[in-house]
Amino acid sequence: MPSETVVVTAVFTPVEGRLDELRQALVASIPAVHAEQGCELYAIHDGADGKIHMLEKWTTTEDLDVHGAGAAVAALQRATAASSAGVEVTRMTPIAAGTPEQGLL
Repeated sequence: MPSETVVVTAVFTPVEGRLDELRQALVASIPAVHAEQGCELYAIHDGADGKIHMLEKWTTTEDLDVHGAGAAVAALQRATAASSAGVEVTRMTPIAAGTPEQGLL
């Protein structure tokens, strides 16, 4: 039986002066990830901290594991190698609270 939904944040720190390049590389990677099985949400946001924050939602942890080991992530890593000073990834399990529309990602 597949595991439950998993939410991920990935926070990309740009190399000094390369924020636009990092943003463009991430934007270019999104269509391939959106086509992957189990991808429910994969969206990037500019943070007030000067970093790029990615929010992800995957149907199962298995889908996320396949994504992490797949071609789209490998291509993203190659594309961001010169513009990213690092990425911090956090996996989270949703906690239902409030209304279904507002209480869960």
